[in-house]
Order: sequence, then C-alpha cells, then structure tokens
Amino acid sequence: MHIRAVRLDELPLLQDIERAAGLCFRDIGMPEIAEDEPLALDELARYHDTGLAWVMADDADGPVAYLIAERVDGNLHVEQVSVHPDSARRGIGRLLLDHLAAAARSEGAPALTLTTFTQVPWNGPYYARCGFEFMADDGLTPGLRKIREHEAAHGLDRWPRVCMRRAL
Repeated sequence: MHIRAVRLDELPLLQDIERAAGLCFRDIGMPEIAEDEPLALDELARYHDTGLAWVMADDADGPVAYLIAERVDGNLHVEQVSVHPDSARRGIGRLLLDHLAAAARSEGAPALTLTTFTQVPWNGPYYARCGFEFMADDGLTPGLRKIREHEAAHGLDRWPRVCMRRAL
C-alpha cells in the first residue's frame, strides 16, 4: 500500500469509503451518523484542488482510505479521515495522519487539529493514541470555534464532541 494524492475521478470512491466506514456508528447507537451522507463531489473536489486530499491505495492502486484537510488558523485541520472496514485495524488511519503531519511541517504549520466524538473508541481515544490532545473550549482559535458552531448547528453536539490538537 502507498499514500498518494487523490485523483478527481476517484471522488465517488471516497464517498463509498466514508459510507462503509460510517456504518459502525449504527452499532453504538448513533444511526444518524451512520446515515449521514458524505461530502458532495464538488466539496471533495475543493480539497483536491487545494492539494489537501490523499488516499491510501492498495497494490492495484485503488483507494482503501482517505484523508482530507484544510488550513485553519495556521494549522492543518483534519476534515475527514475514513478507512474502509475491509482495510481497518492495519494502521492506515495513523499513516495518513502522519503523512498530513509531514505536509504540515513542510509548510511550517505548528500543529494538526481536528474535531471528534469523545466517547467513540475509534474517535477521541484513537486520536489520543495518535498524539492528539483534547483542547479546552476556552482555548479554541476563532476558526475552530466556527467549525464547532457549524457542527453544533448540524446536531453533532447530541453526543460529546471536542477539538483536539497534535503539536508538531
């Protein structure tokens, strides 16, 4: 397997990966998350166009996971990282996060940030194992506050949610 930039013709595959990865939320009582539609193709294309979209590709060069990010307050912010269940539990998500960290370092960003559910094992606890630390609400940057407000407006605060930061 290898990490490479996503190609425009693969954007529908990213949606399929996210749908498949999201199904496990149904098993923990979060069916609304499982049924939430992935980002639209034009939104995914925006990440491609900014150079902040990567896939983990299998030996046949087909995507099995992806990560998209954006620049928020001088850091690189993980917008989405999804691993297809058939490829889960192999360290692929961590490799994608490490790839993003290298990209962030190369452009002088001091940290990675993300928002996540605190009580979902493959969210908050997982990211903590990957070097992210929970951020207090009073320490959020303006961009992170805006992201959290947007998430709250879309009902994501129904479950405990938080910002996390990984210093580089």
